[in-house]
Amino acid sequence: MSIWWSLHLRRDAASVPLARRLLLGTMETAGVDPDISYDLSVALSEACANAVEHGGDTARGGTSEAFRVTAYLDGEKCRIEVADAGPGFPGATGNRSRPPARPAPSDAEHGRGLCLIRELADHVHIGNKPGRGGAVVSFDKILKWRENAPLVAV
Repeated sequence: MSIWWSLHLRRDAASVPLARRLLLGTMETAGVDPDISYDLSVALSEACANAVEHGGDTARGGTSEAFRVTAYLDGEKCRIEVADAGPGFPGATGNRSRPPARPAPSDAEHGRGLCLIRELADHVHIGNKPGRGGAVVSFDKILKWRENAPLVAV
């Protein structure tokens, strides 16, 4: 079984729950374990919130009104990628660099998203898009299936 979808979303707070609901609906229909679906939906929400907040190209005098979310359920793994057109991560070059994780205080309202994504996913890749600029956050998680899942991988 293989399912993939890609969304081009406005950099607006209302886009975050839209992406989350689409992911949850896809996973529920496919028969993914609800705990795995929940973890991935929280990680996706954090990545989307970062794209909404930081994904504009304001450093170069322009603005980006969109970001992209792509999700792949392929076999036993789900991969999600969120890409924006913002300034990217300082000091990162290409998609191989990894910005340092700076844990925020537990009572902070901002700054915990990337650390949370790293905790919820099995593999995380954080970097900048080569060439045109912008940040890319992608993460994978091994899937578990509900008993009698309709679209379970074979």
